[in-house]
Amino acid sequence: MKVEIWSDVVCPWCYIGKRRFETALSRFEHADAVEVVWRSFQLDPSVAEGDVHPTLPALARKYGRSEDEMREQMTSLDALALREGLHYDLANGVSGNTLLAHQLIHLAAEHGTQDAMKERLLHAHFEERTSVFELDALVQLGTEVGLDADEVRAALTDRRYLAAVREDIATAQALGATGVPFFVVDRTYGAAGAQDPSVLLQLLERAWADAHPLATVPPAAGCEGDSCAV
Repeated sequence: MKVEIWSDVVCPWCYIGKRRFETALSRFEHADAVEVVWRSFQLDPSVAEGDVHPTLPALARKYGRSEDEMREQMTSLDALALREGLHYDLANGVSGNTLLAHQLIHLAAEHGTQDAMKERLLHAHFEERTSVFELDALVQLGTEVGLDADEVRAALTDRRYLAAVREDIATAQALGATGVPFFVVDRTYGAAGAQDPSVLLQLLERAWADAHPLATVPPAAGCEGDSCAV
């Protein structure tokens, strides 16, 4: 069973959603049979590459709110994240273009370390408040999950995974995703938002039951040959 998760590395709800999905997966009986694939999504692709700016005033302008109102909302989200064991400080964070970071996640997928790379980027941005936007910073983060520094630098410089990132974004749009996180199981079942673990667990169980109908139907009472079902 394949679970594809569209998210951005500067999306606070996406990190919360990742933790909640991990909780759901830990409770899923068939977790060993689940393949998790991280897909690219950009919350604000209009941000120019290299433009790193404070998040709070930018969001206040975007949503037409005062900075005090936006700070209050961010503080509330900080508290919600803490319940998932995440230590945010959103009001003092920065944002930028995440196109290179998504390409790095695709490179990591080629080496079997995609989840570790996704986690490292989220942790760096939200909890360490270090850059996930510049090439040198991404090279360092890549090496921390076992990638070769020269390969990371070359891949991000020649943009060999840019087409794959664009394809992820186009697919999300085709599937009707307007925000993230966006969970899709076997391209059949979906859930939008950082859902409660119980909701995500139900999603997994329903998809599994529909894909394995014989395994979920109890045997009929009766005998056949030398064996009996009760």
